[in-house]
Amino acid sequence: MKIHMLLNISKIWLALLIGVWSIAFMGFVDDIRAESDEVTVEHVEVQFSPQGPVVLLTVGDRTVSIYVDPTVAGSIHGALTGQKFPRPLSHDLMSAILKAYEIHVDRVFITLKDGIFYGTMTLSRQGETKEFDSRSSDAIALAIHFGTPIVIPRELLDSAGEPREKEQDEDQVLL
Repeated sequence: MKIHMLLNISKIWLALLIGVWSIAFMGFVDDIRAESDEVTVEHVEVQFSPQGPVVLLTVGDRTVSIYVDPTVAGSIHGALTGQKFPRPLSHDLMSAILKAYEIHVDRVFITLKDGIFYGTMTLSRQGETKEFDSRSSDAIALAIHFGTPIVIPRELLDSAGEPREKEQDEDQVLL
Protein backbone atom coordinates (compact mmCIF):
# COMPACT_ATOMS: atom_id res chain seq x y z
CA MET A 1 0.00 0.00 0.00
CA LYS A 2 2.77 2.46 0.94
CA ILE A 3 4.80 1.58 -2.16
CA HIS A 4 1.74 2.13 -4.37
CA MET A 5 1.18 5.51 -2.72
CA LEU A 6 4.84 6.50 -3.20
CA LEU A 7 4.70 5.53 -6.88
CA ASN A 8 1.56 7.63 -7.35
CA ILE A 9 3.20 10.61 -5.61
CA SER A 10 6.29 10.21 -7.82
CA LYS A 11 4.10 10.13 -10.93
CA ILE A 12 2.29 13.27 -9.79
CA TRP A 13 5.60 15.07 -9.13
CA LEU A 14 6.92 14.10 -12.56
CA ALA A 15 3.68 15.15 -14.27
CA LEU A 16 3.71 18.47 -12.42
CA LEU A 17 7.34 19.11 -13.30
CA ILE A 18 6.84 18.33 -16.98
CA GLY A 19 3.55 20.26 -17.01
CA VAL A 20 5.10 23.35 -15.46
CA TRP A 21 7.97 23.25 -17.95
CA SER A 22 5.50 22.83 -20.83
CA ILE A 23 3.20 25.66 -19.77
CA ALA A 24 5.93 28.09 -18.72
CA PHE A 25 7.85 27.82 -21.94
CA MET A 26 5.21 26.83 -24.51
CA GLY A 27 6.17 28.32 -27.83
CA PHE A 28 9.36 29.87 -26.43
CA VAL A 29 11.46 26.94 -27.64
CA ASP A 30 10.56 27.68 -31.26
CA ASP A 31 11.82 31.26 -30.86
CA ILE A 32 15.12 30.09 -29.39
CA ARG A 33 15.97 27.21 -31.66
CA ALA A 34 17.13 28.21 -35.09
CA GLU A 35 17.26 25.60 -37.80
CA SER A 36 20.85 26.15 -38.85
CA ASP A 37 24.04 24.31 -39.44
CA GLU A 38 24.69 22.48 -36.17
CA VAL A 39 27.76 20.85 -34.62
CA THR A 40 28.00 18.27 -31.86
CA VAL A 41 30.10 19.12 -28.81
CA GLU A 42 33.08 16.79 -28.59
CA HIS A 43 34.29 17.57 -25.10
CA VAL A 44 32.83 19.06 -21.90
CA GLU A 45 34.80 20.17 -18.88
CA VAL A 46 34.32 22.33 -15.80
CA GLN A 47 36.94 24.84 -14.68
CA PHE A 48 37.00 27.27 -11.82
CA SER A 49 38.09 30.76 -12.88
CA PRO A 50 38.44 34.08 -11.03
CA GLN A 51 35.06 35.06 -12.57
CA GLY A 52 33.42 31.87 -11.25
CA PRO A 53 32.80 28.32 -12.42
CA VAL A 54 32.69 27.84 -16.18
CA VAL A 55 31.58 24.95 -18.37
CA LEU A 56 33.67 24.60 -21.51
CA LEU A 57 32.06 23.09 -24.61
CA THR A 58 34.70 22.16 -27.19
CA VAL A 59 34.29 21.39 -30.87
CA GLY A 60 37.51 20.89 -32.77
CA ASP A 61 39.90 23.68 -31.86
CA ARG A 62 37.25 26.07 -30.49
CA THR A 63 35.67 26.29 -27.03
CA VAL A 64 32.49 28.04 -25.89
CA SER A 65 32.54 29.16 -22.24
CA ILE A 66 29.30 29.17 -20.21
CA TYR A 67 29.51 30.57 -16.69
CA VAL A 68 27.36 28.67 -14.19
CA ASP A 69 26.58 28.74 -10.50
CA PRO A 70 28.80 26.65 -8.17
CA THR A 71 26.12 24.03 -7.43
CA VAL A 72 25.54 23.30 -11.11
CA ALA A 73 29.29 23.27 -11.74
CA GLY A 74 29.69 20.67 -8.97
CA SER A 75 26.85 18.61 -10.39
CA ILE A 76 28.28 18.65 -13.93
CA HIS A 77 31.79 17.92 -12.68
CA GLY A 78 30.45 15.05 -10.56
CA ALA A 79 28.60 13.60 -13.55
CA LEU A 80 31.72 13.93 -15.72
CA THR A 81 34.01 12.23 -13.23
CA GLY A 82 31.57 9.75 -11.68
CA GLN A 83 31.93 11.45 -8.31
CA LYS A 84 29.02 10.64 -5.98
CA PHE A 85 27.84 13.10 -3.36
CA PRO A 86 26.52 12.00 0.04
CA ARG A 87 23.03 13.19 -0.96
CA PRO A 88 21.72 13.49 -4.52
CA LEU A 89 21.94 16.89 -6.16
CA SER A 90 18.97 18.18 -8.18
CA HIS A 91 20.33 16.83 -11.47
CA ASP A 92 20.99 13.43 -9.89
CA LEU A 93 17.41 13.36 -8.63
CA MET A 94 15.93 14.49 -11.96
CA SER A 95 18.04 11.91 -13.81
CA ALA A 96 16.88 9.16 -11.45
CA ILE A 97 13.21 10.15 -11.85
CA LEU A 98 13.44 10.31 -15.64
CA LYS A 99 15.19 6.94 -15.81
CA ALA A 100 12.68 5.35 -13.41
CA TYR A 101 9.88 6.31 -15.79
CA GLU A 102 11.89 5.27 -18.85
CA ILE A 103 12.15 8.84 -20.13
CA HIS A 104 15.32 9.43 -22.11
CA VAL A 105 17.12 12.69 -22.86
CA ASP A 106 17.72 12.27 -26.61
CA ARG A 107 19.36 15.56 -27.43
CA VAL A 108 20.42 18.85 -25.88
CA PHE A 109 20.62 21.99 -28.01
CA ILE A 110 22.42 25.07 -26.65
CA THR A 111 22.03 28.50 -28.20
CA LEU A 112 22.80 32.12 -27.37
CA LYS A 113 20.22 34.90 -27.55
CA ASP A 114 20.76 38.46 -26.34
CA GLY A 115 23.84 37.42 -24.36
CA ILE A 116 22.04 34.56 -22.54
CA PHE A 117 22.65 30.87 -23.17
CA TYR A 118 19.55 28.72 -23.50
CA GLY A 119 19.10 24.98 -23.54
CA THR A 120 16.50 22.85 -25.25
CA MET A 121 16.13 19.24 -24.17
CA THR A 122 14.46 16.65 -26.36
CA LEU A 123 12.91 13.95 -24.15
CA SER A 124 11.28 10.75 -25.31
CA ARG A 125 9.26 7.94 -23.81
CA GLN A 126 7.70 5.03 -25.64
CA GLY A 127 7.95 6.72 -29.03
CA GLU A 128 6.57 10.08 -27.86
CA THR A 129 8.99 13.02 -28.08
CA LYS A 130 8.74 16.48 -26.50
CA GLU A 131 11.06 19.47 -26.37
CA PHE A 132 11.55 21.55 -23.23
CA ASP A 133 13.24 24.90 -22.71
CA SER A 134 15.74 24.96 -19.87
CA ARG A 135 18.75 26.75 -18.51
CA SER A 136 21.77 25.74 -20.57
CA SER A 137 23.56 24.47 -17.46
CA ASP A 138 20.66 22.20 -16.45
CA ALA A 139 20.43 20.79 -19.98
CA ILE A 140 24.19 20.15 -20.03
CA ALA A 141 24.06 18.42 -16.64
CA LEU A 142 21.27 16.07 -17.76
CA ALA A 143 23.03 15.42 -21.07
CA ILE A 144 26.11 14.27 -19.13
CA HIS A 145 23.97 12.03 -16.91
CA PHE A 146 22.37 10.39 -19.96
CA GLY A 147 25.39 10.39 -22.27
CA THR A 148 23.36 12.52 -24.67
CA PRO A 149 24.82 14.58 -27.51
CA ILE A 150 25.06 18.32 -26.90
CA VAL A 151 24.54 20.29 -30.09
CA ILE A 152 25.23 23.96 -30.83
CA PRO A 153 24.76 26.08 -33.95
CA ARG A 154 27.94 26.49 -35.98
CA GLU A 155 27.23 30.23 -35.88
CA LEU A 156 27.47 30.14 -32.05
CA LEU A 157 30.78 28.27 -32.22
CA ASP A 158 32.11 30.79 -34.74
CA SER A 159 30.91 33.89 -32.86
CA ALA A 160 31.36 32.92 -29.18
CA GLY A 161 33.95 30.15 -29.46
CA GLU A 162 37.53 30.92 -28.51
CA PRO A 163 40.61 29.02 -29.68
CA ARG A 164 41.28 26.07 -27.38
CA GLU A 165 44.20 26.90 -25.10
CA LYS A 166 45.32 23.57 -23.63
CA GLU A 167 44.92 19.83 -23.83
CA GLN A 168 42.01 18.24 -21.99
CA ASP A 169 42.66 16.70 -18.59
CA GLU A 170 42.25 12.96 -18.06
CA ASP A 171 39.26 13.32 -15.72
CA GLN A 172 37.05 15.06 -18.27
CA VAL A 173 34.69 13.10 -20.47
CA LEU A 174 34.49 13.13 -24.24
CA LEU A 175 30.97 12.95 -25.65
